[in-house]
Amino acid sequence: MSIQIHFNTFNKKIYLTNRSEAYKKAKQKDQSILDAIKAKFVEEEYPVQESFLQGSFAVDTAIVNVEGDHDIDRAVAIKEEDAPTDPVKTKKTVLAVLENRGFKNANVKIPCITADYLSLNLHIDYTVYLKDGAGDYKLAVGKVGSSEENKKWAESDPRGLLEWISGSDDYGLSSAVKRLQYKRLVRYLKRWRDVTFSDAVKEKIFSIGLTVMIKHEYRPDYFETEVEDDLTALKKVVDNILSLSANYFILASSSPVQYRVSVRLPRSPYTSIFRHKDGAGVWTDGSAKNTGTQLRNQLVSLQEKLSKALDETDVIKQCKILNGVFGDDFEIPDQPSSNNSNSPVGKTASAAFPTAGVVGTSQGASAV
Repeated sequence: MSIQIHFNTFNKKIYLTNRSEAYKKAKQKDQSILDAIKAKFVEEEYPVQESFLQGSFAVDTAIVNVEGDHDIDRAVAIKEEDAPTDPVKTKKTVLAVLENRGFKNANVKIPCITADYLSLNLHIDYTVYLKDGAGDYKLAVGKVGSSEENKKWAESDPRGLLEWISGSDDYGLSSAVKRLQYKRLVRYLKRWRDVTFSDAVKEKIFSIGLTVMIKHEYRPDYFETEVEDDLTALKKVVDNILSLSANYFILASSSPVQYRVSVRLPRSPYTSIFRHKDGAGVWTDGSAKNTGTQLRNQLVSLQEKLSKALDETDVIKQCKILNGVFGDDFEIPDQPSSNNSNSPVGKTASAAFPTAGVVGTSQGASAV
């Protein structure tokens, strides 16, 4: 039996879409809140012209949260001519709606507004954009109490980022099959992160950062119509990330050896996804040293375990190794199946993984 069959089963267990039954109540709450925000924006005389999902649901890489939580990442856009000079005003409007709707820990952050709805295990991020006559977006930047120079409508390309993530022009033949595999690999590494790191660390290893790194380093053969199995493809991606370590990890200290992870958005505003405060309290490119060092060390460990799984010829032993990597949702079979056929990973296998519609994504403000 091919190891791909077990990856297929694993993917189905962790794959979450906005059509999943587990997401039904959160989806209803999302729509209710959006309606309330639209009504409030009309009152404030900057009516919502456009709304779209962002993050992992928008690019079809969402996974079932280990703790059962759900994340919603949504944007609203208003006309440039309606936009107040102070972008934080629009964010305060969103904040007031969320607080009135029973959300806790609601907070205006620099790029977005975040809140938790505890009874549904729901975390929500809202970003506000203005959209000019040419169709370009500017993000509401700033938080309550920010100085005037730190409050602005900043150039941003939320749809361009989404299109880049879901694009497949570089994949060549059977590009749709390869895009499906890329998105499976993103789900796998997100689950690996969630079972590998402590809560304090994993929340700083942003999904959009992993998504961008994997996109850069997933390199299927342009002229092949089928893809390699997911184990091989994942190992190659991890190999590529580590072989190009200087592209992603900044040496922060040599004694002891510590790193900062650094990944830039591939679309406007091209900012660093991971940042830290320097000694003067200024936000600077690259993660905190603890985050970057742990991520790099654990990627090296993952590389070793994937290599061991590839070298193993017994499928059950392979699954035991991968169970240790991804957690119990990667099941260990009790005994070899009587079906010894190797399921293809190309067009036939890909039918189980439909693509989601492309609607929008954030500029690194929240998870993908």
